[in-house]
Amino acid sequence: MVIDIKRGTTNDVEQLQEISRTTFYETFSAVNKEENIQQYLAERFSLEKLKAELSNPLSHFYFAIQDNTAIGYLKLNFGQAQTELQDDRAMEIERIYVRGSFHGKKTGQLLYQKSIEVAKEANAGYIWLGVWESNARAISFYKKNGFMEFDRHIFKLGNDEQTDIMMKLELA
Repeated sequence: MVIDIKRGTTNDVEQLQEISRTTFYETFSAVNKEENIQQYLAERFSLEKLKAELSNPLSHFYFAIQDNTAIGYLKLNFGQAQTELQDDRAMEIERIYVRGSFHGKKTGQLLYQKSIEVAKEANAGYIWLGVWESNARAISFYKKNGFMEFDRHIFKLGNDEQTDIMMKLELA
């Protein structure tokens, strides 16, 4: 099946909310408290918050589309939109999420390739991201793609403080 990568706009806010909530829940609900998951979904993926993110010219969203359905998405941040480093020479991958039924089917790799393309077009010197230390699948994916650990930070999921591994990929 063909997977298209499409840039998201404010017109896609409801689609973004659905896939954000679904993929986050699929990825993290089995290993976190339900109340922390629900709080995070309500706060981070409200229509108002997502519309503001989609409206930010320093944030880019891309959907992986198959048969007119979003099966995954990517969020990239530049400059002051970055969650932490806010380095003008860098681009942050804040999210690559794929529906569970599409894991292992190259959707994440297609979204990742799009991030490389966008970073190169923007002349970014490097790409960085944070990934939960307990998300072995994602850590393996990023290591396979050349990312190296450079730091750690705390990520709050409801009342649970979790450690994210910060990873970086230098671009030529």
